[in-house]
Amino acid sequence: MELRTLRYFVTVAEEAHFGRAAARLHMSQPPLSRAIKKLEAGVGAPLLLRSPAGVSLTPAGSVLLEEARGLLDHADRVRERVAAATGAARLDVGILGDSADPGASRLAEAFRARHPGIGLRVRDTDLTDPTCGLRAGRVDVALTRGPFDETGLSVRELRRDPVGVVLRADDPLADAASLTRADLAERPWFRFPPGTDPLWQDYWSGGTGGGPVVRVVRECLHAVLWSGTVGLMPLAGEHSGESTPRRSAPDRSDPGQSAPGRSAPRVRRPFGHDLPPGLTVVPLTGMPPSRVLVAWNEGNTDPLVRSFVALAAAAYRAPALTGPPGGAG
Repeated sequence: MELRTLRYFVTVAEEAHFGRAAARLHMSQPPLSRAIKKLEAGVGAPLLLRSPAGVSLTPAGSVLLEEARGLLDHADRVRERVAAATGAARLDVGILGDSADPGASRLAEAFRARHPGIGLRVRDTDLTDPTCGLRAGRVDVALTRGPFDETGLSVRELRRDPVGVVLRADDPLADAASLTRADLAERPWFRFPPGTDPLWQDYWSGGTGGGPVVRVVRECLHAVLWSGTVGLMPLAGEHSGESTPRRSAPDRSDPGQSAPGRSAPRVRRPFGHDLPPGLTVVPLTGMPPSRVLVAWNEGNTDPLVRSFVALAAAAYRAPALTGPPGGAG
């Protein structure tokens, strides 16, 4: 058995779907199906039960999955130990400097436990480069958010967070239960410098501009507080592990009452940030969620990168993704 074929099998078993597995492996589905059928012929037993909805493991497949994972882990450890012996084993990680994510803390602990002795260099990046230096070759893997141009990159979704609009607490819209982009159509938005990824720019600056140019989260908050601009921030989502305290209402003559037709409900707070006094956040509806991603350069087969991606998926408790058709293989 070839290690590559075993890796194919493990991926299909984990995804329970040939289409998703092929996408994760960056290959088309027919050669993946042929490789699994050849593996089944080699072991002399069916490994997968195929159906239009996807695949499931046979008893023989369950045994092979456990053994294959052990073999692949051992092969990766061999490569790491050889690299460590030459002093070359190191992983450069880029992290978007937008918050202290509990998922990243769990990932750091898991990676240290899994790879003791492996050098790890973390590069904190500002909001102008959502790839965290991947395209420039500064890092091997990145923990970031979308959307951005993924050409030449591989990404795996870790979590989805709702988004909210940051406003001054005395803004006429501050007491709204929720807002839409249409409610903010005439407002100036903070924006990123020229040359920033257009998809990233359009998403976080509301597709408009007119406000101050910002590079880090603190500058975004200052732009709202001092200039009265608006902007988006991720909110603590369902799987974030963050609490959701009640939003502080602005000081009014009757703090228990809101404007007609409005309310001041419990809302999620900006992810990983405490708003300074004078600011509030209102959920934005009709907006795609902010995707938390792990990204790496397409074609990078470094076992440390593969291990980092797998550990990240576990640490962030990523929900299963709906894959393309063709699950039976």
